[in-house]
Amino acid sequence: MYAGHDQAIHDLLAERRLVDAAVLRETFASCRSGSRSFAAALIEQGIVGQPDLLRAVAAHLECEVALEVPETLPPDAIALLDPATARAYGVVPLAEDARAVSLLAADPFNPNLVGDLAFLLGREARPVVADPAQVRRLIERYYGDGGPATDASLEPAIPGVEADGGESLSATDLTLLAGQAPVVRLVNQVLALVVREQASDVHFEPFEDEFKIRCRIDGALADLPPQPRRLALPVTSRLKVLANLDIAERRLPQDGRMRVLAGGRSVDLRVSTLPTQFGESVVLRVLDQAAVQLELGQLGMPPAIQAGTEEILRRPDGIFLVTGPTGSGKTTTLYSCLKVLNRIEVKVLTVEDPVEYELDGVMQVPVNLAADLTFARTLRAFLRQDPDVIMVGEIRDVETAQVAIQAALTGHVVLSTLHTNDAPGAVTRLMDMGVAPILLASTLEGIVAQRLLRRICPACRAPQVPAEHGLRRLGLDREALRDRPVHAGRGCESCRGTGYKGRLGIFEFLRITDRLRERIVRGASLAELREVALADGMIPLREAAIAALLSGATTLDEVLKHT
Repeated sequence: MYAGHDQAIHDLLAERRLVDAAVLRETFASCRSGSRSFAAALIEQGIVGQPDLLRAVAAHLECEVALEVPETLPPDAIALLDPATARAYGVVPLAEDARAVSLLAADPFNPNLVGDLAFLLGREARPVVADPAQVRRLIERYYGDGGPATDASLEPAIPGVEADGGESLSATDLTLLAGQAPVVRLVNQVLALVVREQASDVHFEPFEDEFKIRCRIDGALADLPPQPRRLALPVTSRLKVLANLDIAERRLPQDGRMRVLAGGRSVDLRVSTLPTQFGESVVLRVLDQAAVQLELGQLGMPPAIQAGTEEILRRPDGIFLVTGPTGSGKTTTLYSCLKVLNRIEVKVLTVEDPVEYELDGVMQVPVNLAADLTFARTLRAFLRQDPDVIMVGEIRDVETAQVAIQAALTGHVVLSTLHTNDAPGAVTRLMDMGVAPILLASTLEGIVAQRLLRRICPACRAPQVPAEHGLRRLGLDREALRDRPVHAGRGCESCRGTGYKGRLGIFEFLRITDRLRERIVRGASLAELREVALADGMIPLREAAIAALLSGATTLDEVLKHT
């Protein structure tokens, strides 16, 4: 009983003085060299009764207690968990309501129990302390013992999936697999969790012995409980059915899109499949329409950068660029800029790969490489559509860059993105592509470089003694930080033990001044451009990140990781 938690049992009994201190010490010492758990020894020797011990554990963990477990449990509650998860966490659902699920727990001391199951169930998870042996019997009765005959409800209706990896199954067979109730329920559970936790991506990954599901939350991947390997093909087929992909094609990558109702609202998902050694990997990108509703002032830009950006957007022509790595929020910033520009008297056209969000009043064109509809070709067509504002999803080649510059020279506002480390780097990247420096100097108006840093969880935020080598890398002195301590999250239920909850943006704004234009025409190096930009008032990303660190918004690790 409660094997592996001898010290915790000892401490809580000592704290509550339920057992004589000398007896407690003697019994604890005798169990150190034996095979019995401390709790089992106490009960067997009659030192403490099992009901008293269960009550003490429940009080210590601030949980409910069930001294007697029911013989039968509600089917709706049992259906909330799949067998692999119930066995992995040693729990069985006891009751549920709209806000929470009560779960009989064989090991209520498990530190991941509450956070993981709340994430999986999409509701608060409330462990209930009960006799572990009785809980395990219920798990075996309702979910099986994990042997070969376990999970009959999840077994594929069509034999042969394990034998040849499903290669012999027809499209009709795969569709039947995808429609099984347990498969549908698992996919729906995962999608509901993704929306609830505001994940940006969810990964379905088949391996030789397990089927992994991972979510990217606040920029970092988090594991969901692994599923049986044999669920990989049915789940992948289910996702392909929802995305209108070719369910029988498993040798080539496919891309699609689907809209699902999850967490009480409609969510768009971009779907990508990739053939791997053990089956198809599927990644869903969550396209949250709420991001399109953001105003420029809601991005967290410093007032000076927001004012500079708005000034550029008010100009009648010129190019405005947003730079940063994948996942740094460039698209959200561009859409927020378009929201400023999208007025009844303004014609706005966008070319994207693919169109991620639908914007009212904006004509949006997806790139179609199969039909030779490239960024450059679409931009040329745009110039004959009488636009005022043009947004290019990304400048990838010299042809697209040259057409964008031509559009700016002929009186259009052009917005786009580039993948560079900082704002001055965008200038040299375009010159390296082959753009004439004089044309670049004539059209480029401003550049914003940005990153997203994880925000410290407010529920477990606490001062931290920073690592000396980390401070040295930032050029900071521990003595100088005496009155401005850095912080970190300890990890709690609210943040699932990560210490982070949400993200914040940091920005670097480069206004193209006359001095910079002169340097660009001369083909100046990146170092020279950066030197002039700093002299003209540009605050680099590293300094913006340090400011966020000293304000207690993020951690030293995040600053070092992203700048």
